[in-house]
Amino acid sequence: MQDCPTQFSRQRPRAARAPAAASRTGWLPLLPLLAGLSAVVAWHPACAADGLVIRTMGPVSYVCGGVAEDERQALAAQEQNFNMGVLFTRGENGEYLADVSVRLVYDGQEVARFRANGPRCLIRAPEGSYNIEASYKGQPRSLTVNTGTRNAQLRW
Repeated sequence: MQDCPTQFSRQRPRAARAPAAASRTGWLPLLPLLAGLSAVVAWHPACAADGLVIRTMGPVSYVCGGVAEDERQALAAQEQNFNMGVLFTRGENGEYLADVSVRLVYDGQEVARFRANGPRCLIRAPEGSYNIEASYKGQPRSLTVNTGTRNAQLRW
């Protein structure tokens, strides 16, 4: 399983203000260090406790994975935090697919576009009906999914 990236938020931390007693207590020299630590706390994208990366595009958040057994278990543990789920497979045996290009469309407007790095994607989006448009090796597939559906499948 991959480690969570240490990408920092673009927002700069607010400057820390020292209380009047700071110079008497001797911790004033530590303020630059504390300000730096506040930037570390503002990591983005958010990481699930298991190391899977949860990404956000506007009102939509998603996480993909599930190639290995530990990732499948980690996604299952995260499922209650998402309101849609889709599995990408191919063939009669349902072989798992990764590297699928995904477009999420609501009311004719694209609300998210991403590449699924695993066969299972969990999606959190505002209530409604979404068209999932996916492409694997140039072959498109699409499926309409309502929020609350966590077991949708696209097969090539």
